[in-house]
Amino acid sequence: MWRAVADRELRDLWLAGRGLALLFSFSVLVSAITYVGATSEGINFLEKRETVNLTLQVAIAFGALVALLAAADAISGERERGTLESLLLTPMPRASLISGKLLAALSLWVGAMAVAVPYVWFLGRDVGAAGEAILIGLVAGTLLAIALTAFGIVVSTLARSNRISLSVSLFVLLALFAPTQLPTGAQQGWAGDMLLRVNPVTATLHYIGRVVVDQHAWTRDLSWLLSPLVGAVVLTALAVAVAPRFITLRGGALG
Repeated sequence: MWRAVADRELRDLWLAGRGLALLFSFSVLVSAITYVGATSEGINFLEKRETVNLTLQVAIAFGALVALLAAADAISGERERGTLESLLLTPMPRASLISGKLLAALSLWVGAMAVAVPYVWFLGRDVGAAGEAILIGLVAGTLLAIALTAFGIVVSTLARSNRISLSVSLFVLLALFAPTQLPTGAQQGWAGDMLLRVNPVTATLHYIGRVVVDQHAWTRDLSWLLSPLVGAVVLTALAVAVAPRFITLRGGALG
């Protein structure tokens, strides 16, 4: 049954053109970054690796954003469009409904990475960073995408309106990305280190930067992936096991 829901959602996302339009916009952005990085004269070895890191982080940020927004619309959007009642009347476990929508939303993350891979390879091939960057981006980025998508599903289930669901999800995403803009000095010390580690977004981006730019062994900083891993497991469990109990036609607690 969850496969049937996923198939329906995938058709709505991709055959209706929404997913393709988003990926086209993303490809324009990443093409501009790649062009600047590939044509700049005098760029040194380290700066090339930083360009690879930037491209990879943009891909992760975009993929996580669109997957989160799709998840935030999953239940609250069906409720506002008047289609949730027909779904609830079908002989389908609500956990299957959530699982199918979760997988469909994650397809946007997969699409974003599929678009980014050729660009990362093109930028990183001359500095020996292509294969490692792609692999690390897929592993770390997937953990983050799963965590944020599951969070979006939970919010969508509890929110009383689609606007509240989207607003809360965007606010939380911006709050998670905000520490990446802190000055370098503010990120040092035990408090700064703790802030970066417990935040799944900053932890993921920090880990990728250590591997791609600083050329650390991928096993050296694995502790930085603890928060995205815990977030992915805990939030997915909440989305699949707990959130289905709160699916109602009038919305839940948020709002």
